[in-house]
Amino acid sequence: MKKTTILATLLLSSTLSFGFDLKGLAGDVLKNVTETNSVTTEKSNLSDTTVSNGLKEALKQGVNFAVTNLAKENGYLNNTKTRIGLPNNLDSAESIIRKAGGEKYVDELIQSMNDAATKAAPKTAEVFVSAIDKMSIEDAQKILAGNNTAATEYFKTNTLDSLKKVIAPIVQESIKSSSVATYYDSFNGFYQNNAKGLIQNDSVMGLAKNFGVDKYIPGNDSKNLDEYITDSAINGLFTMIAEKESAIRKDPVQQTTSILKEVFGK
Repeated sequence: MKKTTILATLLLSSTLSFGFDLKGLAGDVLKNVTETNSVTTEKSNLSDTTVSNGLKEALKQGVNFAVTNLAKENGYLNNTKTRIGLPNNLDSAESIIRKAGGEKYVDELIQSMNDAATKAAPKTAEVFVSAIDKMSIEDAQKILAGNNTAATEYFKTNTLDSLKKVIAPIVQESIKSSSVATYYDSFNGFYQNNAKGLIQNDSVMGLAKNFGVDKYIPGNDSKNLDEYITDSAINGLFTMIAEKESAIRKDPVQQTTSILKEVFGK
């Protein structure tokens, strides 16, 4: 009883001394709770169709953003987030070739790989849009409640295999028309013929084995290179789509249509 009385006295004294409006304070708290509940209720009251259409619109804008940017000249090459460098298994060979004076072979190969991806980019739009249109209502509700790139992650999980089947032939054709295979052969040939100049004996291949390089130079077989460029091209597209999706979710300026405002606005 004494503790209750003391607490009441202190509360009353604080109110009188500092002019606190307990009634007003309680009203503000109630207002904030009400507004929060209102937003939550509004979100939960969105129709399944509205949620689905909003997410599909966000993804379509993401695809357009990705394809438009990456299909530009040097779209992949000049973007640090999507630039295709040499495969990991050729990293060691790159430094050896550059030191031996073969910079142009490295640069030409990197340029040609990125050009192949850029050429393939606009041809992927239809594949992405088709996958978006197949998104179910249940998927849409789960994605809305997910993180800032939940839609893109869903996209990756459910379309990756089919995308590869469609994109791989495009990349392979691009490789032929942009001479990627030729540059790759030149890269490989320069490595094989000139790396010995870096050392004073004939054990260059032994050195290469120590670096783990020799087994990663597969002669004229560019099959692995095709797969690497295909995967890198797809990853670049997903990266850009995720960037746009995240922006739409967080930035009202990016919510450029009524359906995006309705679904992501609050």
